[in-house]
Amino acid sequence: MKFLLAAALLPVIVLMCYIRKQDKIEKEPFGFVMCGAVTVISALILETLGEFILNIFLPQTSLVYLALYYFLVVAGAEELGKYVVLRLRTWRSPEFNYTYDAVVYSVAASLGFAAVENIMYVFQGGMSTALLRALTSIPGHAMFAVFMGFHYGLAKQADSRGQTGLRDSELRKMLIVPVLLHGFYDFSLSADGWIWILLFFVFYIMAIIAAFLKVKQLSNEDHPV
Repeated sequence: MKFLLAAALLPVIVLMCYIRKQDKIEKEPFGFVMCGAVTVISALILETLGEFILNIFLPQTSLVYLALYYFLVVAGAEELGKYVVLRLRTWRSPEFNYTYDAVVYSVAASLGFAAVENIMYVFQGGMSTALLRALTSIPGHAMFAVFMGFHYGLAKQADSRGQTGLRDSELRKMLIVPVLLHGFYDFSLSADGWIWILLFFVFYIMAIIAAFLKVKQLSNEDHPV
């Protein structure tokens, strides 16, 4: 059991250490990961409720059902939890004083969620599940969070400059962009047909590369908000 726990947590730790290492000016604490872990509870509640409502109106085999379920219910519930935690815990924090801090907070919250989710899946599926998720789901959660953090940093910067319109626009993008990325990730994996599998791999590889480049860019261009 300890071996499975280590296998479930190792990719989370590696990714979090990498993101934090890129924070070259002022390191942020690791503790925020625990806040993201709590969002598993809200996600389970919202996903159960959303699935119940969808089952009333649509057959589970329909493409519309899958799209609504993965984009609105699953991605919406999970990314909304991370969004709320970030806004409540960091928006007014004096430690949120550099643009790259937003990426660290966002990825920490996302990987906190991913850690709990991964433990549950790995304990059920074993090492094969641990390996598969280490290559897909865990980097995927981190990738969604990079783009959430990118827009979060822009929102904080706009707020400090008194640009309320831009701030509100970036706060909306902070939620909408990761929901769309997360939704397509899940939807393309669940839809029938080889074309969807092909689209998933193309999307996943391009999105991971884009997230990696965005992290390097934001780290190199880090500045006070």
